[in-house]
Amino acid sequence: MIFNRNWWKAALIRALKTFCQTAVATVGTAAFLLEVHWTAVLSAAALAALLSLLTSLAGLPEVEE
Repeated sequence: MIFNRNWWKAALIRALKTFCQTAVATVGTAAFLLEVHWTAVLSAAALAALLSLLTSLAGLPEVEE
């Protein structure tokens, strides 16, 4: 299942979307762009992307079994 090219493509697309969404949401919590703690933003986004990949192990509806 996870060695399927379609699965990896779908899982990585989901993880990238999750990374971007988390980064935008985290940046949005700062009042000004200069107050953004970029290390925290990237750390939170990377963790969210990793969790997305782990969640994809349970199955992806986009990929046929």
